[in-house]
Amino acid sequence: MTAPAPKANLADTVYATLKREIHEFNWIPGDRLSEAELGLRLGVSRTPVREALLRLRNEGFLEVEAKTGWFVKPIDFARLDQLYDLRVVLECASLARLGSRVDDPPELVGLQAAWLVPPGQRLQDARAVGELDEAFHASLVRAAGNDEMARVHQDVTERIRIVRRLDFTRPDRIDATYEEHGKILREVIRRKADEAQRLLRSHIEQSKVEVRKISLHAMHEARQRRTAVR
Repeated sequence: MTAPAPKANLADTVYATLKREIHEFNWIPGDRLSEAELGLRLGVSRTPVREALLRLRNEGFLEVEAKTGWFVKPIDFARLDQLYDLRVVLECASLARLGSRVDDPPELVGLQAAWLVPPGQRLQDARAVGELDEAFHASLVRAAGNDEMARVHQDVTERIRIVRRLDFTRPDRIDATYEEHGKILREVIRRKADEAQRLLRSHIEQSKVEVRKISLHAMHEARQRRTAVR
């Protein structure tokens, strides 16, 4: 007999749900979260809710106070700037390693198929482009062949996702990302590491500036929607 499949970890499910809601600004900085109310809404006991909240606190999304309970932390843009700087270090180091390779790692084939496409074949859905963007940068790091660099880079990716995917809520930013990724990729294929690094730094710096502006606007709109409902 085949053993029954294990039940999904409830804390993981609650964690994924709440993290998605924070990323989508269903929860905004200052919002209070009740373990009891979350458990009732999600149909679980308070134990997996508490485990999920502790995990989100450890990742810097939430804080807890003895008398007032859980709340969403303000976005720490200074901390995000540091994480974006770390991205630049990791990705530029990966481009340097790629520039010294004599063969094309398989990751580059997939990147060409996704990004070196005519404008009419470009994705326009913000969520899909956000996922594709993360995959682009992660694939460049993985292609360099250093598993520890890839692990650290993935951790950085998780921690900046709350603002990063907002970069694709505007059509002009989607088009710019396709153009910039295409230029970086072409230089990587030509083994022009210095030029690829220059383009990458410019690309990430511009994205950092844009997501700060878009994040502030998104939070403002979220507050306005709540005011209108009341």
